[in-house]
Amino acid sequence: MPPASTPFSFVLETPAAPPEEARRHFLAKLSVETDSADLHLDLERGKPGIVVVDVRSPEAYAERHIPGALNLPARTLSESTTAHLNKQDVIITYCWSPGCNGSTKAAARLSALGFRVKELIGGIEYWVKEGFPTQGTAPQGQAVYPERPPR
Repeated sequence: MPPASTPFSFVLETPAAPPEEARRHFLAKLSVETDSADLHLDLERGKPGIVVVDVRSPEAYAERHIPGALNLPARTLSESTTAHLNKQDVIITYCWSPGCNGSTKAAARLSALGFRVKELIGGIEYWVKEGFPTQGTAPQGQAVYPERPPR
């Protein structure tokens, strides 16, 4: 009876990075991203040096935003619209969800202007999914994207 062949692995098709290389990668990723739980805890504790920026439209901001967040739509970011921000602070950008790259574009613009920036992964969608409070006209806890019925 011939020996069974080992099945192909999609996971291992590209070998895992050596541990030190992987560590550098993940630390670099953490230097430009944060999540809702960490941000909420820092805001709740009143941690200084963090400024949250909602980069969506003024209408979306009015409907729902993270308490204390400033509204600076991504396309409006410039030296004049950010002159009131302190370059020693860390700016946390967010937009709608993981499917929105507005916060990534805003973070790139802000860093080009000399700001230290991190992006809130998951955006307002995951902030709400975590059960954290919001301000605006939308009811607390209401899903950002309502569930669609199956097709």
